[in-house]
Amino acid sequence: MNRFRVPEDEAEGFRVDLERARQALADRPGHLESRIGRNLDEPTLWVLTSTWESTGAYRRALSSYDVKLHAVPVLYRAVDEPSAYEWAEPGRDLNDASARSLG
Repeated sequence: MNRFRVPEDEAEGFRVDLERARQALADRPGHLESRIGRNLDEPTLWVLTSTWESTGAYRRALSSYDVKLHAVPVLYRAVDEPSAYEWAEPGRDLNDASARSLG
């Protein structure tokens, strides 16, 4: 999950750039789904969420040429905060200190 603060006067162009970034990520192996959203109460707050088969698939996607060209410049604008989450499924221990699989 990546959040972005975008001034109103940049929203139209940012939306186009963010969709291009989302599509570049979606074209990579291991991508399961992704969506763009805009906050209802604070329209300058945007989000890009994506789900991947594994952490490794996501990291490999970031190193591809098209993602570096179309997504990385947009992702660079993200709010500086942790962006990787794991599903909190019933019965699953959270924040497991063991190493995660890179896929």
